[in-house]
Amino acid sequence: MKKIIVLVALAISTIGFAQKTVSEGVITTTQTVSSPDEQMNMQLAMMGQVITTTWFKNDKSRSEMSSPMQGNTIVVMDGSANKMLMMMDHAMTGKKYMLNDIKKSDEEKKDFTVVASDETKTILGYECKKYDITTMQQGTEVKMAVYTSDKIIAKSQQAAKFGDTMKGYPMFMEIKMNQMGADIIVKMEVTDIKEEEVAEAKFDMTPLKGYEKTEQLGM
Repeated sequence: MKKIIVLVALAISTIGFAQKTVSEGVITTTQTVSSPDEQMNMQLAMMGQVITTTWFKNDKSRSEMSSPMQGNTIVVMDGSANKMLMMMDHAMTGKKYMLNDIKKSDEEKKDFTVVASDETKTILGYECKKYDITTMQQGTEVKMAVYTSDKIIAKSQQAAKFGDTMKGYPMFMEIKMNQMGADIIVKMEVTDIKEEEVAEAKFDMTPLKGYEKTEQLGM
């Protein structure tokens, strides 16, 4: 009986923590890619899971991702400066960086539609609101289901694409598209959030040595 009480107390304390607002810490996100097409799915399975680590502090964030297929990617965002630095190190293209504004123009917002839904999903104890998004990429329709939490105060590259049409930090995303005649499903989910101090140096917007400036980076 005593053991049960302890377990219940731990569960309650975990829920209490999960519901609090967090504005500084580290987020871990897991990405998987799959397809209903068996042959395509076998190829996609070679990618495995892609882990992204994001350090955040109020209106600043830094995300690092490493993938055998996509290479190494670093994205640093500064909301106050309205700037996003993206650096990619890929075997095919080499080391490239791009510095852009975060805010989207009215013209760019015409490229997608965002519809808020009444549907919710609980992730790591956070109640997340659903958004249904439709956009076009290279002439192909892309549909997204995004669940966000306004309890996580952090900049997100994915959320930045949609400007002020979507509120909160993306905790779960499911992206459906068609490539080379096969349906592709990309899922990204936050699997861990740690509230801890993050050094200001983590958000330095200076490109790393050896990176060449470019006007276009594929993501």
